[in-house]
Amino acid sequence: MADPETSPGRADDEATLFEAPPMAEQERMVEAVLFASAEPVTVRDLAARMPHGADPAEALDHLRRRYEGRGVRVVRMGEAWALRTAPDLGFLMQKETVETRKLSRAAMETLAIIAYHQPVTRAEIEEIRGVSVSRGTIDQLIEMGWIRFGRRRMTPGRPVTFVVTQDFLDHFGLESARDLPGLKELRAAGLLDNRPPPGQGSEEEEDEGDEDQSDFFEED
Repeated sequence: MADPETSPGRADDEATLFEAPPMAEQERMVEAVLFASAEPVTVRDLAARMPHGADPAEALDHLRRRYEGRGVRVVRMGEAWALRTAPDLGFLMQKETVETRKLSRAAMETLAIIAYHQPVTRAEIEEIRGVSVSRGTIDQLIEMGWIRFGRRRMTPGRPVTFVVTQDFLDHFGLESARDLPGLKELRAAGLLDNRPPPGQGSEEEEDEGDEDQSDFFEED
């Protein structure tokens, strides 16, 4: 009589147990996770949720191509992935997101410099802007979740650096900070202006007289 522990039928069952699901099923799994997640999801996160042997990267690629030309797309946000409305249909959502978030000109310029030059120290931001950067401006951008502390520089004093966050990239639909407009475009958008030389103005004075705030950083 055949030993049940070594019988061919048992071996087949064990092989099936550890066999990866068909790619079509893996696509469905990835789609379900992206749809249910409030935040972009990394391939590593998907791999931790999916069955043994699954290939979330390949499933993502299949799913991304399947959604091409649809009202919703699978897009990359930094190192993560998410389902997002097609850019050309964004106007349909404007009435659903009427909340507006505006920044002072000082905060906009500081944010643009960090995004464009990251990782960048506070002293470097002040050198580029030509005026001092108040702690309140940095705190506001951190509280909004658009910048965070980076690694300290290996220079005297070991100053802390600032970088933009995944939330910043997600909010503006960017894959990485490299997708930001160039310096000329930033100036054209009003994010960078020619500022007075150091000592001829302070951010606090500038903010008091700057009531006309740009809509560049409004909620979409």
